[in-house]
Amino acid sequence: MEEYFDVLNERGEYTGKVESREKCHKEGLWHKAVAIFIVNSKNQVLLQKRSPLKKLWPNTWDITAGGHVLAGEFGFEAVIREIKEELGVELNKNDITFLGSSISYNIKGDIVNNHFNEYYIVNEDIDETKLKLQEDEVSEVKWIDEDEIVKRIENHYDGITDKQGCWEYLEKYYEWSNK
Repeated sequence: MEEYFDVLNERGEYTGKVESREKCHKEGLWHKAVAIFIVNSKNQVLLQKRSPLKKLWPNTWDITAGGHVLAGEFGFEAVIREIKEELGVELNKNDITFLGSSISYNIKGDIVNNHFNEYYIVNEDIDETKLKLQEDEVSEVKWIDEDEIVKRIENHYDGITDKQGCWEYLEKYYEWSNK
């Protein structure tokens, strides 16, 4: 099923246009994406390993969940939808906290990603063995200690996706939560 996104201008304002995922990525049209981190009471972050079928960063450890904001959707709605699709976790808007936003642009192969990103945190102890993984998106999940993920980020994204903005927000969250 083809996904459609609200097209934004370079300032993040709605243009009134809606285009397909394919066209947005082919022409580099600006659109929204979300990133979600689940952090447990031990301050560990739940990471997912991307499926080997993924076009970008296959078989690489990544944020807990994330994806595009569909046309007509708010970021928090995309968070709730994506976490349910990818991991089978049921959330409501009171479970998530908005951390911040950034822009990102990159070209990987024939995909031009121009994103306005929103970052969210969920503080919850989840039994990873009971998750229902979306196999075409996620091959496995694991909890990572704060020290280990920070070391990987600082070591040029060792074994994790190079989604700089995402990881910077996780580091900022850890700085704040450790005060």
